[in-house]
Amino acid sequence: MSFREQLKGTGVALVTPFAEDLSVDFDALGKVIDFDIANGVEYLVSLGTTGETPTLSKKEKLDIFNFTHEKVNGRVPIVVGIGGNCTQDIIDTVSSFPLEKAVAVLSASPYYNKPSQEGIYQHYKAIAAASPKPIILYNVPGRTGRNMEAETTIRLAHEKNIIGIKEASNNIAQCIQILRDRPEDFLVVSGDDDLVLPELACGIDGVISVAANCFPKAFSDMVRAGLSNDFAAARKLNNPLIEAYNLLFAENNPAGVKAFLSELGLIKNYLRLPVVPVSEGLEQKIKNYLKK
Repeated sequence: MSFREQLKGTGVALVTPFAEDLSVDFDALGKVIDFDIANGVEYLVSLGTTGETPTLSKKEKLDIFNFTHEKVNGRVPIVVGIGGNCTQDIIDTVSSFPLEKAVAVLSASPYYNKPSQEGIYQHYKAIAAASPKPIILYNVPGRTGRNMEAETTIRLAHEKNIIGIKEASNNIAQCIQILRDRPEDFLVVSGDDDLVLPELACGIDGVISVAANCFPKAFSDMVRAGLSNDFAAARKLNNPLIEAYNLLFAENNPAGVKAFLSELGLIKNYLRLPVVPVSEGLEQKIKNYLKK
């Protein structure tokens, strides 16, 4: 099976639950994993930025990944997030991390440095050459400060060991250009939950989603309907989620999704600084939404 087939559908960008003392709450993480798998998601992404990875130590990242692998126990594929703004550090990490437990590495484009398009290209080319597992590009300019242009993505799509992209530019025109020009076996998934429905109509292969943490069944059913070109069914499933998308990202990710998961009784609503829980006003809106 090709990676494009294996990672089609809905992947969940897992949160990292914390206990009151801000240690990793592995029991809660296990609950989220079981909840998402039981409700039909196709795969999980461990240690993505939704998992608050900038605040995790190297040991915590390894412990979380190993726990996730053991908890999943082969039920769905696991993608692991390994990114950053120091190319050599990422090369060192992918060379030493237990990547035999993952099907691929999701690597966010460098943040803060604001490299040129050539710099982005060379960054990913070097990582792909060093990694024992294939690389999924991750373009999220709202967080990194630099858009990876469609031409750069297509150039990288022809490099060995680069199998796809999570495109979170919030730019459907750019997404369409990538879909038009990609090699046949190149995976394209969305990173913008609110744009998944129209992007499915454009030909994307699925999504790595924040919303699927807390709405795994409705969201993954919507994606499968879109992939089957049943857009009447997909719209029916997506319409009630539109308000949730706005609430999830109104103040911060993952503050929004952690508030939802806390209200659902799956985790405690703790985050590590500099991220803080959502405001009282937004928390009440989330409670009201869930009551509906």
